[in-house]
Amino acid sequence: MRKIFFSTLLLFLCLFSKAQEKIPYHSLDPKNPIQFTGKAIIYKGKTIPLSPKAFFIDAQLSDAQVAKYPYVYNTINEASKHLTNGIESAPMTLYIAPNVYWIDNPDDPEIRKPEGNATVPYGLIIKCEWLRFYGLSDNPENVVLAANRGQTIGAVGNFTLFKFTGQGTSSENITFGNYCNVDLNYALKPTLNRTKRASAIVQAQLIHCDGDKIVARNTRFISRLNLCPFVGGKRVLFDRCHFESTDDALCGTAVYLNCSLDFYSSKPFYSTQGTGAVFLNCDIKSFTNGNQFFTKANGQLAVVDTRFTANNISYLGWNDNLPKETRNYQYQVSINKEAVLIEKNNPAATVDMSNLNVLNAYRFNYNGKTIYNTYNLLAGNDDWDPMQIKSIVLLAEKEQQQKFSFLPTQLLISPSKISIETNKGKAILKATVNRFGNYELKGEKITWSVDDKNKAILSLNPNEDGSECEITPNNTNDEISTVIITAKTASGLEAASVIYVAPPKLASPKFVQEPQLSKIDNGILKLQYQIENSFKDQSQISWYRCTDNKGNHPIEIAVSRNTIPLVEYPLTIADAGYYIMASVAPKNIRSDARKAFTVITPKPITTKDITADKNILLTNFKNSSTKNQLEIIPGFWTFKPFETEDKNNTILKDAWYYGEGIDGAANKVGLLQTGRSATLLYTPIEGNYTNMKFNLSVTPFKTAGQGFSVAHMYIDILIKYNTKTGSGYALRLIRTTKHHDAVDCILLEYKSGIPTEISAPITTNAFKGTCSINIEVIANQLIAKITNADSNMNAKISDNVFPEANLKATINPNNWGGLGILYNGGSPTMINAIKAEWK
Repeated sequence: MRKIFFSTLLLFLCLFSKAQEKIPYHSLDPKNPIQFTGKAIIYKGKTIPLSPKAFFIDAQLSDAQVAKYPYVYNTINEASKHLTNGIESAPMTLYIAPNVYWIDNPDDPEIRKPEGNATVPYGLIIKCEWLRFYGLSDNPENVVLAANRGQTIGAVGNFTLFKFTGQGTSSENITFGNYCNVDLNYALKPTLNRTKRASAIVQAQLIHCDGDKIVARNTRFISRLNLCPFVGGKRVLFDRCHFESTDDALCGTAVYLNCSLDFYSSKPFYSTQGTGAVFLNCDIKSFTNGNQFFTKANGQLAVVDTRFTANNISYLGWNDNLPKETRNYQYQVSINKEAVLIEKNNPAATVDMSNLNVLNAYRFNYNGKTIYNTYNLLAGNDDWDPMQIKSIVLLAEKEQQQKFSFLPTQLLISPSKISIETNKGKAILKATVNRFGNYELKGEKITWSVDDKNKAILSLNPNEDGSECEITPNNTNDEISTVIITAKTASGLEAASVIYVAPPKLASPKFVQEPQLSKIDNGILKLQYQIENSFKDQSQISWYRCTDNKGNHPIEIAVSRNTIPLVEYPLTIADAGYYIMASVAPKNIRSDARKAFTVITPKPITTKDITADKNILLTNFKNSSTKNQLEIIPGFWTFKPFETEDKNNTILKDAWYYGEGIDGAANKVGLLQTGRSATLLYTPIEGNYTNMKFNLSVTPFKTAGQGFSVAHMYIDILIKYNTKTGSGYALRLIRTTKHHDAVDCILLEYKSGIPTEISAPITTNAFKGTCSINIEVIANQLIAKITNADSNMNAKISDNVFPEANLKATINPNNWGGLGILYNGGSPTMINAIKAEWK
């Protein structure tokens, strides 16, 4: 019996001694020491037992070491396979030691592609409720979760580091980084440094999520284009976080509290959603030259106690294509310590909250301190209080006898941009008041108004609480009036709706004198007609080429635009042999158009009728028909999609249109692509063509010089081209992975639709603003020049990027004279004007 007792005691002592064995372990960060016992970690004096909801992760640990202990891992990826759903009071926590954790292997040459029917390739997809990433260092730069892939650079699609599915995802003391276009510098262990994968800035994203109550504290989000920090979260709080990004980058449903942000381009948000995004006590460094905006596609913002620093900002605005309905909010915003009103050129778009009670929804003073009211913003309907300030808010309410909780931050009017006609009924506008997070609040008193100059054009009749307003039009003018109706709450929230108020519509006019074509005068075919009444003529006129005097096989060639009747048609050599038909739908400024009346030349056009130089084609497309015209016919434009047909062999929509540009082409009008790609060809009349010039003036929507949406997208300018066989020559401008602010220019030879490069590429930053593209064939020489007419173009910016491009190649001469544009660029490029010359 005694022998058994001593054996048992000896075994217990051995096991106890083994349990107390000191494990040799040292964190990479000596300032934040970690003790690891195998069953727990000790950090900042607190013992944290490891468990199914508490993992320890350190990349320093070998596979053999982690195999000894449960809940211990050396990669995030392996740990993610063993997660347990947490709850709000006890989240699933990953305690992560300082190191660099590659979520996606940067040395794997395989190109990442979306899985299944998805459009986005992810580094790691995690489904877990209440998952917490906790870095075991005060410095978030010491705990890095990384990838280095982006669109066209290591991935097909916008590569994204993480996708999280679940409520309550959070991070603290972490860096999430996509080092596709940014160097990774890791001070704790420089051997872990890594140079960016490419200089060209492409879409390289961080985190998509689909949950609520998302929190990041002391967290860094590093990439450039399309940063995506917890994008998709319903309510997101960033507390003391740092962001580095270019465009289309930030989370549009978040509160940014005490954060620092570096903007490397002019539109950090693509858009905000619902009640939008809020900046509270933030510092923003802008590296933008010229105009700094917030959004590309609009959305609400509030900017409070926020300081910009910048060397080259000339203007601070919400959006460069600002809707008249925009109402955003600011308080104490500065640039380089000078107070600034955001959108000063459109002051109605900005509500300065100074001396307005709506400011209490964002900040208030209590006991001499500024309290940023995150409780009001994030409480929702479930009393969420991630900054734990509810008690302060309630005490302030009690002591100051005013409300600081459940205050709204948004007023909306719907609908907007509607048209109403005088004497044809009324319209009802509805107002909605929302708390942050898209929680509707009932019972707010709303007042409605219209500016003095438009009070006679419509009357307002709101209901008792102002939640609805009936509008009655009374426009006695001839033209449609654009009226802005404004709604306000007592606290200072504002909203606006744009209404187009038409005068009473009159009957469509009849012809007093039916249309007839006059005798051709100096190469111009003129249309004569007269409509009844004295109202401004806005008749809709279209011109066609037909094969006989009965109007058979009409092809539209010219149209009225901007309500100006096109009563003259200048003949060109391409009209010879055709009958010209005009279609006139009588209309005045107060009416709809009546059924069209057609008139046609009795004889075909002859070369004697034409005075225009037959060897020159010059157009700005102002009155050109842009309907799809799929046939290849001498003397005609071919307008068609880049891929001409869908799977059902049906053309879905016109590939081109004439209209207004935005972004880099703002305030310009010209020929534009309807979608991401389009084909435009011109087939000259039959002949043998030798030398030829083709000059274009174009304006890309992109402003940095990259031209197109992603790498490998391009525009081909075709010359000496056989439009039927797809053979000839071209200049290609293409975005590459080498640069994010320049394109490569290459000369091509096309054979049966297949291009081959016949010159070395030249890189230029000239493809922005007003860009001139000139191509010429002289005998066996193909010559191209790309220049920029804007005065702000730089001189040579590096050894490999030039302010203009000059190319030359020796070719095999042909007798074709076709020209055109193959556009596969994603982001549009406006065609301002073209000129072609043949010999």
